[in-house]
Amino acid sequence: MFEHDLTDPHDVGLNAERLAAIPQYFQQNYIDRGKLPCVATLVSRGSEVALEDYSGTTHIGEGEPIGPHTIFRIYSMTKPVTSLAAMMLFEEGKLRLDHEVSRFIPEFADVQVFDGGNREDYTTRAPDRPMTILDLFTHTSGITYGFLMQDEPDAIYRKHKIGAPTETLLEMSQRIAKLPLSFSPGTQWGYGHSIDVLGAIVEIVAGQPLDEFFRERIFGPLGMDDTDFWVPESKIDRLMACYNKHPLTGEISMSDAAGKESKLYSKRPKLLNAGGGLASTVRDYHRFCLMLMRGGTLDGARIISPKTWEFMRQNHLPDGKTIKEMGDKTFSEARMEGNGFGLGGSVLTDPVASMQPSSLGNFSWGGLASTFFWIDPEEEMVVIQATQMIPSGTYPIRPQLQQLVYAAVDW
Repeated sequence: MFEHDLTDPHDVGLNAERLAAIPQYFQQNYIDRGKLPCVATLVSRGSEVALEDYSGTTHIGEGEPIGPHTIFRIYSMTKPVTSLAAMMLFEEGKLRLDHEVSRFIPEFADVQVFDGGNREDYTTRAPDRPMTILDLFTHTSGITYGFLMQDEPDAIYRKHKIGAPTETLLEMSQRIAKLPLSFSPGTQWGYGHSIDVLGAIVEIVAGQPLDEFFRERIFGPLGMDDTDFWVPESKIDRLMACYNKHPLTGEISMSDAAGKESKLYSKRPKLLNAGGGLASTVRDYHRFCLMLMRGGTLDGARIISPKTWEFMRQNHLPDGKTIKEMGDKTFSEARMEGNGFGLGGSVLTDPVASMQPSSLGNFSWGGLASTFFWIDPEEEMVVIQATQMIPSGTYPIRPQLQQLVYAAVDW
């Protein structure tokens, strides 16, 4: 347990007893049972932190206690950051949502759609229309992930080792353009490397590497000093272990070691994974969310316009559809029912369909290793949860957290 500059929950309309029960719930049901190494939880309302708790340790059943200093792999919680970067360039008139992707990466002018066969022998067809920047933002591009194990296009990605750390974002994007799309742009919702391609476009338009843009334009102004694509030697001991639970056997193994033993974060990578490469702390990511909730500004730093943020958290899927209506059974970091998709995260369009107490317009997303956040503009709440267990759907900790947090609302 760690508390720092906490406000009295009652002052922001929250029930102190019910808030205190949240860490106890995850301690008893997950940490004590050896299911998770830890659970970090932060709840703020009206910009005031009412709950900040760090339960558990850096390794399952052992290691050092986690705290505000602990660095987590946030994986796909990188996507909202990259999306914000692209919208900053949008505000400067340097790109538009209706721009074709081929305008920035010419190889996409000749992209084809999978039309039958298997990873070794397949046919393709021309897309119904060109892929746009908006398609990248909303995962309606047809670009997939190789780890999904759902269809032949992702098998083709595995064959060609898309996502290998040996190339740059642009090089990877150029190779993706030569592989078949899962579907024609705009016709379905499918999780994939879309935001990586968007990150490559940010680099092209900004004329600098993505990590430099993040530091100079987002992390620096927001005081997010512990967030980057790698962890420097002076901080590497703060990086906790990450685990993986096998979907069939249930066996838990280490996915990436802690500290200097980490194979993924101990040095700057060549591939600045715009869709899933950042490591961060709960406090750092809270500053990012708080900036958004306040309309694009924090502590005197204006990152984007409040109108741009309002635009980002609208449902941008065609005809106001939900992820479920467009995505079939495709993997998602958010519940598909009742959720549309904005520019960088899911947008709640129907609280009843989501089967969770919540607010219309909630903006949220999560990461592969069971990190999660949501921003509730109506209630002026930001909630962040972090642990390190792959995959993110291993346990229902996200909906459980949501149940417990909204149960603590008094007014």
